[in-house]
Amino acid sequence: MASEPSAPSARPRAKDGLDLSKNWESIWYPDRPEGWARRAALSPLSLPALLFRAGVGLRDAAYSRGWLRAVSIEEASVISIGNLNVGGTGKTPAVIYLANLLVDAGRRVAVLSRGYGRKSRGVVRLTAADEIEAETSGDEPLLIARRCPKAVVWVGRDRVELARRARREDGVDLFLLDDGMQYRRLRKNLEIAVVDEAVGLGNGRLLPRGPLREPAAALARADLLWIRSSGERPFETAGRASIRARYAPGAALSPAADELAPSAIRDRAVYAFAGVARPNRFLRTLGGLSARVVGARFFPDHHRFSGEELQRLLDEAKAVKAEMLITTEKDRVRLPRGFPAWAIRIEVEIVEGADILSQRLAIL
Repeated sequence: MASEPSAPSARPRAKDGLDLSKNWESIWYPDRPEGWARRAALSPLSLPALLFRAGVGLRDAAYSRGWLRAVSIEEASVISIGNLNVGGTGKTPAVIYLANLLVDAGRRVAVLSRGYGRKSRGVVRLTAADEIEAETSGDEPLLIARRCPKAVVWVGRDRVELARRARREDGVDLFLLDDGMQYRRLRKNLEIAVVDEAVGLGNGRLLPRGPLREPAAALARADLLWIRSSGERPFETAGRASIRARYAPGAALSPAADELAPSAIRDRAVYAFAGVARPNRFLRTLGGLSARVVGARFFPDHHRFSGEELQRLLDEAKAVKAEMLITTEKDRVRLPRGFPAWAIRIEVEIVEGADILSQRLAIL
């Protein structure tokens, strides 16, 4: 499997109105220390960050002092896969990897998700065989269901109730709590925190001044750190149990859903688009595959594409003579059927600590 791709040699043409995702990325993950002018310009975000910290502190105190108690699910184990950062660390590929690994080991697995960004309310149960739109389930649950054909995915706000229903209706004996680090109501047997060592914890500040949903000290709650390897700047684990995983393109998905080798886009003129938290990573992936990025447009994470926006993408791709439109696999599940976009599938390989992971999973 290929190593983490490098940045593209040429920057795509700039488009009007640089998207919100890239603006936040530059604030939260600066490439150099902040000077006084930048700190002053961003100072209006400091008060909301302090208020956010206070709210997080109250929640944590409620659980640590026993005012609120986590709920256990009888005869079942719970693995939480989460992170401190808002989006873009590689949590969903980790969930997919673990779900398939555990199903192959004979466990009856359910993934529990809140379904961020969906339009529907109530509880949704889905499998790979179900014809459900991303607006109903959320894009990440739908992607997980399609990539994990032997698991079941439950979506809803109350994940304690989801677990109880999945235990009762599907006989599930192991739950993967997607994005579960900040969800304290469900008692966990294993807490896994995903960290992308390419950016670490960003500027180390809480929302909205930085990308963190909890202070960095909250990593101490994790039983295992899942480090997304970058090969550049090692993340300091401070002696905590950890594994390292390499993320690399595993397939190029054609508009007809054919799975081709990633090299299928080599030397092709591509127009890139996506609604992800860190779009620069996607550009680096395309550059690492030697695609020629002749244009790009990015949107906020989990963005719902309108018909007008999709037509604009087609027009812009034609204007720059792109051979193909290309996006991420997560974005692909939000596109209407028949839209002529390619996608890149990311696969995970454990490169260090596989024995540690096996030991932790074996006792569940």
